[in-house]
Amino acid sequence: MRILYIDCDSLRPDHLGCYGYHRETSPNIDDLSAEGRTFTTVYTSDAPCLPSRTAFYTGRFGIHTGVINHGGRNADPRRHGSSRRANYPGRFRTLASALNNAGIHTTMISPFPDRHDGWQVVEGFRELYDTGGNGGERADEVYPYARDWLEAHATEDDWYCHVNFWDPHTPYRTPAEYGNPFADEPAPEWLTEDLIEQHYQESGPHSAQDLKGWVRSWDRPRMPPEISSREEFKTMIDGYDVGVRYMDHYIGKLIDLLRERDVLEETLVVISGDHGENLGELNVYGDHQLADNMTCRVPLIVRGPEVEPGTDNDLRYQLDLAPTLVDLVGGDVPEGWDGRSFVDAVTNGSADGRDELIVSQGAWTCQRGVRWDDWLLLRTYHDAYRSRLEDVMLFDLAADPHETTDLSTAKPNVVDDGLARLQRWHDDRLLEAARGERGGNPDAPNGVTDPMWQVLREKGPYYTWDRVDDYASHLEETGREEHAAEIRDRLE
Repeated sequence: MRILYIDCDSLRPDHLGCYGYHRETSPNIDDLSAEGRTFTTVYTSDAPCLPSRTAFYTGRFGIHTGVINHGGRNADPRRHGSSRRANYPGRFRTLASALNNAGIHTTMISPFPDRHDGWQVVEGFRELYDTGGNGGERADEVYPYARDWLEAHATEDDWYCHVNFWDPHTPYRTPAEYGNPFADEPAPEWLTEDLIEQHYQESGPHSAQDLKGWVRSWDRPRMPPEISSREEFKTMIDGYDVGVRYMDHYIGKLIDLLRERDVLEETLVVISGDHGENLGELNVYGDHQLADNMTCRVPLIVRGPEVEPGTDNDLRYQLDLAPTLVDLVGGDVPEGWDGRSFVDAVTNGSADGRDELIVSQGAWTCQRGVRWDDWLLLRTYHDAYRSRLEDVMLFDLAADPHETTDLSTAKPNVVDDGLARLQRWHDDRLLEAARGERGGNPDAPNGVTDPMWQVLREKGPYYTWDRVDDYASHLEETGREEHAAEIRDRLE
């Protein structure tokens, strides 16, 4: 089998036409969706970039690998301990290793391993091509690497090629000469002037007044310095959507190449991403800082041989895709994976999703989210000095997809249900760690410790390190003394 896996950094599903978006951002992806199977409720188990790709390629939850942060001890996988001999334990083979064992030649075209020293995602790959921009490259800079590899190998049998595009990742950097195909189209209506005004008075990195995060100035033509009006919001949304459209154009060129080589119908094409992107939700603009629906939900489109076209609405983890791919190539799924194959859903449309999903964030905030039925519960352990985040928040995603109304006070029974689900999940994962079941490994250093508590004990989420005094001063300088005082109180 041939597999082309297209990894679109920071791509949120609801900004694609095939997921119902009102702008034509993704004509080529939409064509793949129309001919393939589109999965609507797939979530990364661990956000953002490094935890997400680690979870996918190892097939294991961050609570088992330890990788939930971008710095400190929890940016590296826990080592295998006494079970590590001349080679890593077979039960913890990576996706690339499992594919190799099934006779699939594996190639990665991405700067990601070097960007975050995330070399665990490369384990088992036969070829690695670093596109050289450390995650800042545009689609026109990534495409030649993928084109050259496919021109040389597309007609060969049994390969897996991972191609990593970055254009939806902040800051939006599509070339100016590409223009703005959405100049005359309105931005999403959910973000009102009143809500923008409220956001503007609050605190937090990448909030409305501090869109630049901890940085004080920048010159990004497709991204405004702040969000103080609907016009500035439109500028940001246009920047994101143009990045998606620009990337989609080059994805189309890759599909055309497969078609020209007469192998498209024999190639499994997978479109997904490492995480989504908040575009104003919970006062996060143009970043991926939470364990919420916008940061953790990812697109998943699968098109190719044996795929049953249609739509799948079941709850699934993205790491469930790893054993699914191994099953599709006839390989053996490692017993130490947390992921659960949904190959029957891909090939015949079976409904076999999960009852609930627990997702994690440990690099910007420390949060866990619980997603079940139409509900999202957020449990916050470290808020990254964001004034909008309560310890427990509850949202009805069917009625309020942009998370504008916290129902935790109005729905105490639902909150209790969500917290109970979170506790059961937490206990079950640590029990697996203690027993050495599924993704757990008691031989690993701190193998039966929740990495979230390690992050909190160490220095907190990485992107808050050594920033707080300066940020409190900035809040004072911009008339938000109340928020500055709260931060300083917490530091004492």
